[in-house]
Amino acid sequence: MTTLPEEGYLLRIFIGESDKKEGIPLYEWLVRRAKQEKMAGATVLRGIEGFGAHSHIHTAKILQLSTDLPVIIEIIDTLEKIENFMPIVDDAISDGLATLEKAQIRLYWGSSLDC
Repeated sequence: MTTLPEEGYLLRIFIGESDKKEGIPLYEWLVRRAKQEKMAGATVLRGIEGFGAHSHIHTAKILQLSTDLPVIIEIIDTLEKIENFMPIVDDAISDGLATLEKAQIRLYWGSSLDC
């Protein structure tokens, strides 16, 4: 069983769905790297609408279907592990945003059986 302190940190990375790294979607690449770095957990969320630095609206509406919907990667762990992961994020992202906030850990179960 893996344990985390009650106070952790949430790294939230905002990118576009079409962003790539080493020939695969960037969100997939970042999750794989987070797993390699033994981060506590990562989740990818696909947005239905949003805009970023270029103020271009990306939407999932049928009449305006975008091929580059917003994607958010959320990674939770201790501040030290997140800070150690940040150079990987900085190197991988050319156009995006990352935020960091304190997160109160209420429940975390881990197992050596996790894939």
